[in-house]
Amino acid sequence: MSDSIMVWFAIAVLLFWSMGAYNRLVRLRAQGIAAFATLEVLLNQYITMVKTNLPETGGADDAHLDSRVHEASAAWAGLAAAVEQFNASLKVAHARPLQGPTMRALSTALDTLYLSWSRLRDLPADLAGPTLPEMLLSQWAQVAAQVEAARIEFNCRVGNYNEAIDQFPARVLAWVFGFKSAQPI
Repeated sequence: MSDSIMVWFAIAVLLFWSMGAYNRLVRLRAQGIAAFATLEVLLNQYITMVKTNLPETGGADDAHLDSRVHEASAAWAGLAAAVEQFNASLKVAHARPLQGPTMRALSTALDTLYLSWSRLRDLPADLAGPTLPEMLLSQWAQVAAQVEAARIEFNCRVGNYNEAIDQFPARVLAWVFGFKSAQPI
């Protein structure tokens, strides 16, 4: 009789442990998704900033443009293309947060956006003044600081989730229930 009690006790402990470990994995994944939602709101501000500040492209003849104006025009076009790529990647990441390939694509698109921004920002000023208005530069800097803080928080949540999946007993549950490791940005 004591053997059957021990078996039932072991089954109960295993069942309760499994439920607790499963709930922990779900909670950690939900925290990662919530951290991404916060980051996504901030990342969308980049898109809004660029789209509202893109200069109008007139029908000017390229032959009449001097090299600085042409260089600035090309930098703005590069930024516009980068923001479109970034917007598309962000939409896919919204549908599939934490997925490895999706988050790697978003990270690459974000790096491309930053590179395009820095190329435009670093252009020398001409007689008409700087390429970017001072207000836009300060807005970008504010959003960049907020994005970096949210990115660190997201990466921390992803790290916690990935650590939980990699622990031995929880690894079995992760495999059974299809939990995949997440990709930081």
